[in-house]
Amino acid sequence: MEQMVIALLLLINNEISEARLQPDLSTCLAGKRKANRTNTGNNIEYRCIKSKAELEKNIDGSYSIKKLILE
Repeated sequence: MEQMVIALLLLINNEISEARLQPDLSTCLAGKRKANRTNTGNNIEYRCIKSKAELEKNIDGSYSIKKLILE
């Protein structure tokens, strides 16, 4: 299922390592601030984006990002 989402990205050496689905932009930015406070690596960056994504349903009924569709 494709849908427009807000995602919190973990970038390591400018490559997407992880993408987490966020309910809204303010929650994403709060998570980014919290992650930046605990960040000790030089090559790690967090970024909030709005993008299309392919979602998959988890066993507990929640959704997670299977694949980002960057255009």
